[in-house]
Amino acid sequence: MDVSMHIPNGFKEQVEELAKALFYCVVETSVDEDEQLELLKASFFEISKGLQCGVCDTKWAQFKEGLKTLRPILRLDAEAAFNNDPAAKSLREIYLAYPGFYAITMYRISHVLWHLNIPILPRMISEYAHGVTGTDIHPGAKIGTSFFIDHATGVVIGETAIIHNNVIIYQGVTLGGIKVEKEMKGEKRHPTIMDNVTIYANATILGGDVVIGKNSTIGANVWITQSIPEESLVTYKSDIRISNK
Repeated sequence: MDVSMHIPNGFKEQVEELAKALFYCVVETSVDEDEQLELLKASFFEISKGLQCGVCDTKWAQFKEGLKTLRPILRLDAEAAFNNDPAAKSLREIYLAYPGFYAITMYRISHVLWHLNIPILPRMISEYAHGVTGTDIHPGAKIGTSFFIDHATGVVIGETAIIHNNVIIYQGVTLGGIKVEKEMKGEKRHPTIMDNVTIYANATILGGDVVIGKNSTIGANVWITQSIPEESLVTYKSDIRISNK
């Protein structure tokens, strides 16, 4: 452990301000993205200096190019929310008032950083979103298009989780590891969710070799540690009984 590390005063807040600015940069279509990113360049390099990771111009250019691919992907995420939530009145509402969409946006930004092997910063951005939305998505997770998290609060998606396209997740869902051991670093510890899967509230799916087959529905409160075939419906039957006194 490095006991001599130096953390600049106000550093976390500086990263949070960068994260907020990056959100508007990747979703606001009325601004010039290149101009907005150029305004953020100095802050990005100052933060990388504070992290002692020495980001170069090449990585900044790669980061910019990665961010510029996100607008159409995020549009699909927003459309998935609008199409699947009867309470949604407009795409503008999704962009401005849906915590799940905000969490997904921060994930997609941090995922670009993760692939550039920039240390700590992607985790800081994902943890900022976690604090704001209650949704914890590790930047190393792989998530496809048209992803919708409804209500958002309490969702946990681990580092090696793989989520394919058109997946819907409700509040309290955990895509986690069945074991938590340091020796498992680098191994696939979290499940794979195939296309067109819906996972309802408080379901827990654990294990790196677990695959939820496409077009399946996972009901609320289930606990899964084995693979589920395609086209499955998995439910939890409660013993709660209601009767007159």
